[in-house]
Amino acid sequence: MNYRKLGKTGLEVSEVGYGAWGIGQDAWVGATDDESLRALNRAIDLGLNFIDTALAYGEGHSERLVGQVVRERSETVYVATKIPPRNRIWPAPAGLHPDEVFPGDYVRECTERSLDNLGLETIDVQQFHVWQDEWIGEGGWLEAIEELKREGRIRAFGVSINDHQPENALRLIETGVVDTVQVIYNIFDQSPEDALFPACQRQGVGVIVRVPFDEGSLTGNITPETTFKEGDFRNDYFGGERKREVHERVESIISDLGISRDELPEVALRYVLSHPAVSTVIPGMRSVKNVERNMAVGDGRGLPEEQVEKLKAHRWVRDFYSA
Repeated sequence: MNYRKLGKTGLEVSEVGYGAWGIGQDAWVGATDDESLRALNRAIDLGLNFIDTALAYGEGHSERLVGQVVRERSETVYVATKIPPRNRIWPAPAGLHPDEVFPGDYVRECTERSLDNLGLETIDVQQFHVWQDEWIGEGGWLEAIEELKREGRIRAFGVSINDHQPENALRLIETGVVDTVQVIYNIFDQSPEDALFPACQRQGVGVIVRVPFDEGSLTGNITPETTFKEGDFRNDYFGGERKREVHERVESIISDLGISRDELPEVALRYVLSHPAVSTVIPGMRSVKNVERNMAVGDGRGLPEEQVEKLKAHRWVRDFYSA
């Protein structure tokens, strides 16, 4: 496993981290705790040392599983989690005062709840689960974060940028108060390359990439006939004609690169890791099989430049989450 600096945090994190939304048993149907625990442990066996979870994932269920594994292991494993917006609105709409979303006392309360769930003394990276750049200089959130840092309750502060809004954190990055950003970045949504990544590189901000497989489409497994279990959020994400559309675009990628369908997941991860601004990518992993497949990519090898350039033509900015 290859490791990269997580910006200015001082942490060296595995190129491939663990996205722990799927083990929360809320939006992704089919995960079992036994399999989730096996997957987490197998990932650490293979050199993973960075796990991203959130208080909202199963109302703390994901955090509790992550904490159980981290406490049992002798290896150093860094844990990032997130504070949900108090109003429970994802993504954060414009026009709200930050004290409606992240008031200082609420930031502290959620941090303590997460620490209890995890059973840890310190959260390595505490993140806001949504963000609006208009909150700069407003509200009590920054004072609360600085106090939690001084007390040793959190080590670093980050934000999870609203879906497909990479430029909605540029002002925050320039202030220097944020240590990491988490953003959607994949073969389809290449927009973070435009302004966000250069800003992070200038300011030494770590980049955590989520949704590298576009919720499964970039694994090559979504076809017009694909069905999901009742309650799985992908029924909405891939609703209407979207399964057909993504399938056609994936077929175009496979044809353009001259690769097999089985090679697509590796290509998708290596595309993300080919950008020097990226610190770690956090695919969701709910099974040992997926852990072993994804962890094999964290070997320090990016995608050949020829393939990276070909993939630029497959940029496709859209937002299935809100559409």
